[in-house]
Amino acid sequence: MREGHEGTGPGAITPDGCAVELYSRMPVGEEPDVIAAAVPPGAHILELGSGVGRVTHALLERGFTVTAVDESAEMLARVRGARTICGPIEDLDLGERFDVVMLASFLVHTGDPEVRRGLLRACVRHVADGGCVLLQREGADYHSRIPRERVDPSGFTVRIVASDPVGEGARAVRAEYVFPDAVWTQTFRARPLSVEEFEEALAEAGLEVDRYLTEDGMWVRAVALPLG
Repeated sequence: MREGHEGTGPGAITPDGCAVELYSRMPVGEEPDVIAAAVPPGAHILELGSGVGRVTHALLERGFTVTAVDESAEMLARVRGARTICGPIEDLDLGERFDVVMLASFLVHTGDPEVRRGLLRACVRHVADGGCVLLQREGADYHSRIPRERVDPSGFTVRIVASDPVGEGARAVRAEYVFPDAVWTQTFRARPLSVEEFEEALAEAGLEVDRYLTEDGMWVRAVALPLG
């Protein structure tokens, strides 16, 4: 396990505490619609942190080509219909560029600033001229509205039960996922970023916000900063 990350429950657990079976059960939400509205039809998307393909499969159904990257072979084994690449995102260098690079799942909020820089640099390395980077941010009250829970229409409950400071701006977040037949937990490190801090992090990597795609500001379309 990575330092500060832990997961419990049935089945394989990845180094960042994610349960493969849990994510295989999670329904896709509005993400594919948000993405499809922000990029050209039929675009080739590099999906960084694809997991089991929850969003991947929905994008393929909409006519996109997807290259799915994840550090977990167990996660990628559940992906169908996309090219898959297993390895750490921050080290990725495919020598290719894509119409769209996507960094979802709040990965930009990773607890380690150096890892965040590596993730954003990977985005910049792989986005084509004239392309875009799509990022998913935490909601404004992600770390303050604790505890909270949401009952999904499909019949399971998600609880965020803690977000505790662990030093230097990072927090330890604990989540619970309760299904009728199983329970999973995940503890992970996250770093809250204000809008200003988020945009500064993008600028450091050579990106700028093109527009916020959702009213809550959680989905963002970014483009490469002009050279010079």
